[in-house]
Amino acid sequence: MSSRISARISAISESATLAVDAKAKAMKAAGRPVIGFGAGEPDFPTPGYIVEAAVEAAREPRFHKYTPAGGLPELRQAIADKTLRDSGYRVDASRVLVTNGGKQAVYQAFATLLDPGDEVLVVAPYWTTYPEAIKLAGGVQVDVVTDETTGYLVSVEQLEAARTERTKVLLFVSPSNPTGAVHPREQVEAIGRWAAEHGLWVVTDEIYEHLVYGGAEFTSIATAVPELGDRVVILNGVAKTYAMTGWRVGWLIGPSDVVKAATNLQSHATSNVSNVAQVAALAAVKGDLSAVERMREAFDRRRKTMVRMLNEIPGVLCPEPQGAFYVYPSVKALLGKELRGRRPQTSAELAELILEEAEVAVVPGEAFGTPGYFRLSYALGDDDLVEGVSRLQKLLSEAV
Repeated sequence: MSSRISARISAISESATLAVDAKAKAMKAAGRPVIGFGAGEPDFPTPGYIVEAAVEAAREPRFHKYTPAGGLPELRQAIADKTLRDSGYRVDASRVLVTNGGKQAVYQAFATLLDPGDEVLVVAPYWTTYPEAIKLAGGVQVDVVTDETTGYLVSVEQLEAARTERTKVLLFVSPSNPTGAVHPREQVEAIGRWAAEHGLWVVTDEIYEHLVYGGAEFTSIATAVPELGDRVVILNGVAKTYAMTGWRVGWLIGPSDVVKAATNLQSHATSNVSNVAQVAALAAVKGDLSAVERMREAFDRRRKTMVRMLNEIPGVLCPEPQGAFYVYPSVKALLGKELRGRRPQTSAELAELILEEAEVAVVPGEAFGTPGYFRLSYALGDDDLVEGVSRLQKLLSEAV
């Protein structure tokens, strides 16, 4: 008897980060004082001027109807203008596709570029959605593993060692989720030149472009390596920069044929993105960056606090991230040790124990392709952050 669910869809895993967040929220609803470090979203409200733009749009009859599947023309132009302003990359509005959040942009990029068996180089640790989108497109993921000894930065030598005749795409993400790693310009240039030399496509996710700290600087590989030409696809959105995760507006920028093909796909999958959300995104990308600067200052403060407190725990090694709003500490030294009568052998088992015993939710490294680590988001209030890490300190110091 055939399966009720197709093999293609059965192979997809639930989003581990959303699952952890949902379990933490369910425990809180049941009255337990859980502190969640799982969700990847700012704890700030969407700026008021963006919300007001959406309210006005909801009253406008023309936004009650279908609009072009590729996005409102004025938003596509504003995204092109914003891209030139923020990364120096000049693109015509016709090469912008507005999507239902960054995840749809990720899926459609790989669905458009990959044929079955095409290989994609993916730097691990990686965000949980990338493998599923590649798998759905029939692609083959080839992991290029980094670790804390290099600050989770990948080298050209590692990439070349993983390249085969079937390699078609390099997925390049800087700043990175889950590690917060930011590649310096010279490394971005070297990686981009290597990809261009071998005729590879580069899909680059720039969603965290404005969340960098200290002396780190965001460098767009599309701008830094013009010889990539029309073999680069940029993914981005308003979710992180403007605290708009729930509005679901992202975009894909690429060569004309890729954008046309991805737009055809979207026309059958979802049609246009909600017009109200598109108008909100228009207000966001046309506005200045003062809102994200206030968030960035808070994230920077929390980043330093969290790294310091985690590194005070015996057996935990936490590099200082330079971007995004996550830390990715190694907990390998704690595995196999006795803790509250148990000996967790994996970071997933340790995360489960921490949730039960300390009422703190973290996402284990298994979700990101590298067991032995945790991802913790510092996009939560300062008091909750200190309380949550203090609970971790108290519990994990018992490990023997």
